[in-house]
Amino acid sequence: MTNQIRVKDIGEGQKWYQTLLNRQPDFIPHEGFAEWEIIPGCWLQVAEGTPADASGPLRFGVSDIETERERLVAELSIEEFDIYSREEVPVKWGTFSDPWGNRLGFFVYVNKKEEKDRRKIILGQ
Repeated sequence: MTNQIRVKDIGEGQKWYQTLLNRQPDFIPHEGFAEWEIIPGCWLQVAEGTPADASGPLRFGVSDIETERERLVAELSIEEFDIYSREEVPVKWGTFSDPWGNRLGFFVYVNKKEEKDRRKIILGQ
């Protein structure tokens, strides 16, 4: 699976997503394009181009959403990142935008056993 996000300037976009994901791209096949393998077989592509209107949100699972929100506020100056929950939903989630208007977010399992079990299934362990 791949999901592509477009940014107006690949240099700024790559730097921003490196900070978001806490690592360098896994693959840069050509100019104007960078890719990160989020989990085996699941790629996030950042491409130079015109951002799509009303895209997303694309949410990433994290272990501690509050800590990640604090990190993004400090490192990427994210201003709007509220965390939500509902009794009938097994996760807490939050959504924010990159500088190009792409909607992103994080989610975290409320039940840590469920989170551990899901990770095993997803990663084939």
